[in-house]
Amino acid sequence: MTSGQRWDIFCRVIDNYGDIGVCWRLARQLAGRGQAVRLWVDDASALRWMAPQDCPGVEVHPWTQPLALEALKPGEVLVEAFGCEIPSEFLTHYVGWRQADGRPAAWINLEYLSAETYVERNHGLPSPVMSGPGRGLVKHFFYPGFTGRTGGLLREPDLPQRQADFDPAAWLDRQGIGASPETQLVSLFCYEPTALPGLLDLLAQQAAPVQLLVTAGRATAAVRACAPRPGLALHYLPHLTQDDYDHLLWACNLNFVRGEDSLVRALWSGRPFVWHIYPQHDEAHRFKLEAFLDHIEAPASLRDLHRTWNGLDTRPLPALDLPAWSNTIAQARERLLAQSDLGSRLLEFVAGRPADADSP
Repeated sequence: MTSGQRWDIFCRVIDNYGDIGVCWRLARQLAGRGQAVRLWVDDASALRWMAPQDCPGVEVHPWTQPLALEALKPGEVLVEAFGCEIPSEFLTHYVGWRQADGRPAAWINLEYLSAETYVERNHGLPSPVMSGPGRGLVKHFFYPGFTGRTGGLLREPDLPQRQADFDPAAWLDRQGIGASPETQLVSLFCYEPTALPGLLDLLAQQAAPVQLLVTAGRATAAVRACAPRPGLALHYLPHLTQDDYDHLLWACNLNFVRGEDSLVRALWSGRPFVWHIYPQHDEAHRFKLEAFLDHIEAPASLRDLHRTWNGLDTRPLPALDLPAWSNTIAQARERLLAQSDLGSRLLEFVAGRPADADSP
């Protein structure tokens, strides 16, 4: 396994927290494996609450124009996350570094997560750079995924032990959340689903009392725009660190999550969850969602809830079936825990890539 290399990860924050969330997790995990990481990000403001503690081995650099490159030590590995383009002045420096020390270039195009079949076909494929300062180098596509023939999922080595040691009652108390033993806790992290009023009605009608824990930002604004539901207790959360978001998922009986990073964290939680996939104008999210539901072997009730929650049909939300959904997610989690994680696969990929056309 590769050790002691310097990685430059480039991330642009588009309109949500998923990109920076994934990149920060990746940076942390690489640093935990002995790598030195520079994270270049155009808007690092979310890290103030997402990751308020510094991580040894990780430097956060502003992605400004132009970049401040003069005092930087050469790096070995480039990662452009989610389709962002590495600045030309950085590539010029990178080519110079590689020519000076004679080591091959390693340029990774980190793609979005999907369970669709094209991921296995495209994972690891080379993409020769035909123009610009990087001409003659080769990028390699790295696709996160759910099978052994993909890049895998981000997972810390100590995650199962941390989860086993977690005390939900103590954590809830520290958050000021009081709940009786019979109360069902539901977390809500979403965009603005048209089915939200229906969900609030459904939760208010449950036989056991429900407390809805609403994450800060768009989910809070969406819930506050709805009329109150008698019998449904609401608790509005502040912005949570990445670790505390894990704790929220572990403490709840049902989780509504959105985007890519929280989907993976919900899988690791082993709790039943519903995914609000990022909507795309070309309807690509419909196929992406169905591929994921196929992968986890979701029962009909969980499929129906996902489709309505994501606006793919207008049927009423189905009844909650937490026992069946818990079994589905627990089985999917066990299958995924048996695989190696994304950080390990990325290190192995960089160490084993051919040093041919990608050498300047």
